[in-house]
Amino acid sequence: MTGSIVVLLIILAAVALFAIVGTVVLVVRDGRGLIPLEKSDRPWTAGNLPSLPYSQIRF
Repeated sequence: MTGSIVVLLIILAAVALFAIVGTVVLVVRDGRGLIPLEKSDRPWTAGNLPSLPYSQIRF
């Protein structure tokens, strides 16, 4: 192998290792897949606006 190919392979291995370590760190910081509980707030409402657009209302 020539020297440039060896250098390229070393750089690719370093980038791959960096990506793997970054992924593991991100998963651990995220809580290992735990989903936070949803808040039990009241659903969003639009006040007294109609639930259908005016163009679809049949008079």
